[in-house]
Amino acid sequence: MNPRVRKFLSICIKIAIIGLAFSYIFRKLSDNQSIADFRMLLTELSAGKVWLVLSAVILLMFLNWFLESLKWKYLVQKIENIAIWKAVESVFCGLTWAVFTPNRIGEFGGRVLFLSPRKRIMGVVAMSVGSFGQMAVTNVIGSLALFWFVFNFMNLNPFLLFGIGFLIVIFCGFFLLFYFNIHWIDGLLSGINFMQRYKRFFIIFARYNKSELFRIMIYCISRYLVYTTQYYLIIHLLVPDIRAFDMIMILFVFYFIQSALPSIDLLDIGVRAGTASYFFAFVTDQELAIMASIASIWLINLIIPAILGSVFVLKLKFFDSSAN
Repeated sequence: MNPRVRKFLSICIKIAIIGLAFSYIFRKLSDNQSIADFRMLLTELSAGKVWLVLSAVILLMFLNWFLESLKWKYLVQKIENIAIWKAVESVFCGLTWAVFTPNRIGEFGGRVLFLSPRKRIMGVVAMSVGSFGQMAVTNVIGSLALFWFVFNFMNLNPFLLFGIGFLIVIFCGFFLLFYFNIHWIDGLLSGINFMQRYKRFFIIFARYNKSELFRIMIYCISRYLVYTTQYYLIIHLLVPDIRAFDMIMILFVFYFIQSALPSIDLLDIGVRAGTASYFFAFVTDQELAIMASIASIWLINLIIPAILGSVFVLKLKFFDSSAN
């Protein structure tokens, strides 16, 4: 392809990506009642306390994505060594892609384009290891919290409760066993005839030993605790009468249920807020405050980074055959 044509197409793609991201963000923000409600609720509180909490939540947002960047750098070191700042750029760029693609699938593309062209498919495989680790944390902690929720609020038959507990133990055991033996995926896919040609990509799964997977899991748990702290700070600001333990356990259930819901329109704040308000209704009648809290975290953790990531989209090289 002619270099001028490649450059022109590259610029067009970048403009399209940024345009789609910003149009999606504008549409979500312009008609979002929960964010308007959040601003209204804040006017009823002490300005100093509000700014203190919001500042802490925004700083935690940067910590959250910095931890994800460290995890990403650690994951891809099996493929290519990248600097910390490059890892940060790729993570934020991925978030820009994620906001307008179903189930955040664009996040994979946004990240791996910062790798050398020949390493990008392997980068997708490496990223899936980290995603599975985050999913394992969410599912294991969330399912245990769900058992606490059922035990305390559902008033079920003891035998049914025992059965649910037994299934949850098996469920947790499966996730942990499979995660710490993620090399099994390489073996399973290698046994499928038409997948043999892709073995050089799937072999990445076998490169992570248990100690490395444990370190990746620590990154995942750290992020889990960081955004839980964000939710706690915001909800406690608006609804201070909820007991801390109850709030945290319900948040764990919320993450678990939310992760299981398919999303056609990514970051559907209506679904998030509705899910959270259902579970929090068992401990508070402040539905408006809960929905507003969920909307604020969505804005801070996903929309703001996506806007920042648009800067890094401009650095992408779509048609470069050499290493980035």
